[in-house]
Amino acid sequence: MIVGLTGGIASGKSTVTNMLRGLGAYVVDADVWARRVVEPGTEGLREIVETFGKDMLLPDGTLNRRALGALVFHNEAALQRLSAITHPRVREGMRRETEAYLREHPNMPVVWDVPLLFEGETRRLVDTTILVYVDENLQLARLMQRDGLTEEEARARIRAQMPIDEKRKLADYVVDNRGTLEETREQVAHIWRTLRNSTAGEV
Repeated sequence: MIVGLTGGIASGKSTVTNMLRGLGAYVVDADVWARRVVEPGTEGLREIVETFGKDMLLPDGTLNRRALGALVFHNEAALQRLSAITHPRVREGMRRETEAYLREHPNMPVVWDVPLLFEGETRRLVDTTILVYVDENLQLARLMQRDGLTEEEARARIRAQMPIDEKRKLADYVVDNRGTLEETREQVAHIWRTLRNSTAGEV
């Protein structure tokens, strides 16, 4: 079973990921693979340079993330071209990592940590989904505090994602992260027990 874990920006997904790891969950991290597929010598980096030019490279041959981000941030067509290069490679890497783990642990759920799970194709590759939820006002306050943003800047980043209440309608399980850490931990432990039991055929 592949479990898709997602959230909104500043919802506390990293906290929940660490709780799941503490419970013994194997986590395949989409952000890790997003970095791997554009490392020097990869086909992903070669295709980015072919598509967007050599300005996308730093002097040491690594990806110039700042230049690439500036290029695609306000350019939807460029962002789609970048996504077409990276996303299939990220999904393939996650799939290979998952298969390798399941060969050794066939009856364990595997957690895919995917920030934009509901926004992309990866949602079709998971068997069930968990959303880490906070309401938008709390999301806004946490984001401003965490990243030192103005309210306007924070709202722009939140608006760039699917509204978290829309994600809540799509999720199979919801971790309400508006309370204490202990309350969140109890919810995570309950969901993990349920998933473990279902993969063991005990539900």
